[in-house]
Amino acid sequence: MDVNAVILSGPRKLGLGTLGLVDPTEDDIVVSVSHSGISTGTEKLFYEGRMPPFPGMGYPLVPGYEAAGEVVEAGRNTNLVPGDRVFVPGANCYEGARGLFGGAASMLVTPAARATRIDSGLGAEGALLALAATARHAMAGLDKRCPELIVGHGVLGRLLARLTIAAGAPAPTVWDTNPSRRAGAVGYEVLDPEDDPRRDYGVVYDASGAEGILDALIGRITKGGEIVMAGFYADDIRFAFPPAFMKEARFRVAAEWTPDDLVATRQLVEQGALSLAGLITHTRPATEAGDAYPQAFDDPACLKMILDWSTMQ
Repeated sequence: MDVNAVILSGPRKLGLGTLGLVDPTEDDIVVSVSHSGISTGTEKLFYEGRMPPFPGMGYPLVPGYEAAGEVVEAGRNTNLVPGDRVFVPGANCYEGARGLFGGAASMLVTPAARATRIDSGLGAEGALLALAATARHAMAGLDKRCPELIVGHGVLGRLLARLTIAAGAPAPTVWDTNPSRRAGAVGYEVLDPEDDPRRDYGVVYDASGAEGILDALIGRITKGGEIVMAGFYADDIRFAFPPAFMKEARFRVAAEWTPDDLVATRQLVEQGALSLAGLITHTRPATEAGDAYPQAFDDPACLKMILDWSTMQ
């Protein structure tokens, strides 16, 4: 079977093409993708050719690890049936291209164990499940505390803030240097860092991934405070040691979500405790992928770009 897919053949060389799919096994499902998201973190690094060495890297590749769609075929060893709506965190199922992420295609094959059944009413918002699970993973656990300060009011920062409020913790402060990104807060305040005089934060979550951010954050924590690196950092992490020494600063790196995070996040959404509304600002048909990716990466007004594959089924 041949499918339409976004193909990144090299840095800044991206377009829509046709690829063959591998044959599904009895453990696999075939999914007709309705929507896929564009990541402005890791996918942007691949697009620009700045991604650090990573297992499975190489070109050509199919990007995308945020896909929602409908099961059209299910192997007998699966617990899904045709008609189920699912979220799929990418797939490695293409002939002639790497599937390091692999979700930006009109159809994909994946082990059923990697898919998560979701409410059909979510529509395009179903593609946000991995990002929400990433935020949940950064916060969940007995040894973790909710953020008092969140740096960056993009989609990840907004999800961290919403999860903090959903957990019953005090509303966090959020920083963003871009005035156009300060709108859309519900139940918390978004400030320019220059307008925030506080220097005793106990827990700071950085969702910006900005180079050189740690020195600024060390100056904002209380003694023994924690800085959680929730973004993705292309360059080496550096900070001045003496201020960190004086603060007895602690640093934690938040890794990617786990399957349990996906399930827990889906339940929060289904229960109404976590809203995914207002996070998708731009949607373009998949036929315009060549323009959609640069816009997602370079347009400050674009929080989240979604590709609509429905016209290509």
